[in-house]
Amino acid sequence: MVLVLRALARLVTFVLLLALAVAGGAAALFSIQAGEDPLSLASLAGRLRLPELRDTVGDYLDQLEADGPLASISLLAGAGAVVASLLLLIGALAPRRERLLVLEEGDEGRIAARARPFEQLAAAAVRRGGATDARARLRVQRGGRSGRLGLRLAHPRNEPASALTERASAELAPLLTPFRVEPRIEAKVADKGARVR
Repeated sequence: MVLVLRALARLVTFVLLLALAVAGGAAALFSIQAGEDPLSLASLAGRLRLPELRDTVGDYLDQLEADGPLASISLLAGAGAVVASLLLLIGALAPRRERLLVLEEGDEGRIAARARPFEQLAAAAVRRGGATDARARLRVQRGGRSGRLGLRLAHPRNEPASALTERASAELAPLLTPFRVEPRIEAKVADKGARVR
């Protein structure tokens, strides 16, 4: 849920910043001339029909002050806007939960590995075993006591996938066994011209 709110908050922030940049650029462009000239602020207000908008908003505000269905709909819309704003704030300000894989925990403290360096270490170990490319993705179980490591490997065309998978499992065993992580290895043929790194 928080991940969705965080992504939504980033999208809304980007859209608002883009709109602000466009509005600022338009205001700067239409400030070149003065009076009723084509590149004046008065000309921009006319193009955007701001006088008509002022009249329309004035009529709307008069109806809003009176009792009726418009006032009720506006109240619900305002409450919805407040709730949406609070959700966006939660998405923007909620701290990210750090993915930790716990090796040992006791009264003295905890020994754990962060997910990103663990993924990089696993990918490096597999490349050492002959993969031309390796991408690792760690899913940590709740509490960090175990996990599942998804590995996508690329192997040379002249080598069977089964041999690479066996070597990768052997290279990963000393890393994964103490952390109780299960590997899931997928191997595919490397793109033409790829070399072992």
